[in-house]
Amino acid sequence: MIQDYPEAYLGLCETLGLDQGIPYTEKWSAGADFLQILVDQVHERRPARILECSSGLTTLFMARVCQLVGSGGVISLENGPRFAQASRIALESYGLEAWAEVLDAPLVETPLEEQHWQWYDLAALKVDAVDMLVIDGPPGFLQPLSRYPALPRLADRLAPGAVILLDDAARSDEQAIVERWVAEYPDLERRWHATERGCAELHWPAQRA
Repeated sequence: MIQDYPEAYLGLCETLGLDQGIPYTEKWSAGADFLQILVDQVHERRPARILECSSGLTTLFMARVCQLVGSGGVISLENGPRFAQASRIALESYGLEAWAEVLDAPLVETPLEEQHWQWYDLAALKVDAVDMLVIDGPPGFLQPLSRYPALPRLADRLAPGAVILLDDAARSDEQAIVERWVAEYPDLERRWHATERGCAELHWPAQRA
């Protein structure tokens, strides 16, 4: 595991007792301020099922909070075998295998509304009633609005009142994705967090009309 990481992560690592290093990479790792939002959400909401698109620091930090509060668990969809293995090694190094699972989910052609997207293969995903959905993939360079399929593909797995957290929401593509989601699901409530990369927080309705 990589021991050298920016000071911005130090406080969180100390708070959570992650003293053996974290799998940080400059290009791909979630920002410390986004991780803080995830940690706070898991502490406050105690979600029974957390599903995330992509894996890495988010997986490790959320799994650690689940362990500390004694409930919940994380399932990650990861299209990159190297990243999936790095996430599993990090979890194992902290004994968190019971609190998180990283699924190999290659990107496959996914038709939605007369368009085709490269998005995660859900064949290995066996859970429903997701209480917290974290979207930090797939990478934006793959296609315009790369993360749009997350909600239409996973809507039927969201529990009433689920929270959805989208990273990189300062980017124009992510802002357009949120506008499209809200147009398609008018009951969604949203707010913005002024993190370095931007974070959109959306709330699935407790009851659908």
